[in-house]
Amino acid sequence: MNDPGKTIVVTGVGVVSPYGIGLDRLQTGVLSGKCCLEPTKGAYPGFEGTTAQVCGLPPLANGSGPRYSRSDRLAIEAARDAVANLDCESVAFRESGVGVFMASTVAGLSEIDPEIAGDPAAWYRRGGLSRAATYPAARVADAVGEHLGINGPRCAVSAACASSAMAIALAANMLLDSAAPMMLAGGSDALCPFTLSGFSSLQALDSDPCRPFDQNRKGLNLGEGAAVLVLETLAGAEARHADVLAVLRGWAMTNDAFHSTAPQQQGNGLSDCMRLAMEMAEVGGDEIRYVNAHGTGTPLNDIAETSAYETVFRGRSRPIPVSSTKSYFGHCLGAAGALEAAITIIAVRCGALLPTLRLADPIASPSVNWLRGEVRRESLPLAMSVSAGFGGSNTALILGSGRSGNDRS
Repeated sequence: MNDPGKTIVVTGVGVVSPYGIGLDRLQTGVLSGKCCLEPTKGAYPGFEGTTAQVCGLPPLANGSGPRYSRSDRLAIEAARDAVANLDCESVAFRESGVGVFMASTVAGLSEIDPEIAGDPAAWYRRGGLSRAATYPAARVADAVGEHLGINGPRCAVSAACASSAMAIALAANMLLDSAAPMMLAGGSDALCPFTLSGFSSLQALDSDPCRPFDQNRKGLNLGEGAAVLVLETLAGAEARHADVLAVLRGWAMTNDAFHSTAPQQQGNGLSDCMRLAMEMAEVGGDEIRYVNAHGTGTPLNDIAETSAYETVFRGRSRPIPVSSTKSYFGHCLGAAGALEAAITIIAVRCGALLPTLRLADPIASPSVNWLRGEVRRESLPLAMSVSAGFGGSNTALILGSGRSGNDRS
């Protein structure tokens, strides 16, 4: 796609992760191979396991406004980081119709505490009603829009763990339709007892740091965070002389229509999704140089995902390099797709093949080169970020380097 008005680019990336605030913190963390997973300490009574938490989240500047949940605050901080190079205080920016597409699976449910079980009425009388206003997933997009004072289209996406990748894809579609001049797209989710107990009841958690794609994997670890991408057309970016961080070459969304929690066993929906994204980008399997996988570490996901890679990349001249960056700071649920898109941008810009941590005995696959050990450096013109979720949701994003050159740090 050579038309600057139809080429979607990334001109800002805001991140709040267990490494800290900012894309630079995320880049330093993943390139150094630092693992943020550690035993959960005290914050969640009754839960003993391994998680990755965001520490030192600063207070909001306008804290006197409507109550914000932790998921809201993570999203707002990521959005502020993403637009740091824009004149967000100007009337022109605020009235330009910039849109916000944000994803969350937890949203304000992070504000529920154990006291509600004892006397729900008393809990709500003590301030629970203001907390309840943050429960809907739509609240996260509203929180970002309100905080930045922008008036363009807003959309909430809550399609399990593919949600924020879907938000990016849907926002890109809006730009192609000229529905907004710029979109802020991503996701946010906070750790909370609701999700910890839910995944524990599903017996999906590993009490130790997870080992995605390992023959001896036992489950996933949960993390928290947020990521927001600034998307616009290349024509728009060039008009304001913006630094292009990456090009969103292709994207697709599918659904397995198979089971409420389990993936389709051969990964058919996911393989269809990747192929559709490649068709949109007009590229073949050999042109994708790296896949940042969904890779949760659960027995069912990883084997279905491996089957999908076999289907898509069989016949490639060399096995496709694949890794799971959830091994660094866990599964951030509704924020995972956007955070992993940010990591994929880092990989492309730095020319870095990131390993899966703790991968000792990989699933046998002749079409996949499971990355492990040290970071490998090589040119990555194109890479793919893959997301999947409960209910059969799948999203694939294909990202390429921007015109501003690579950062080899």
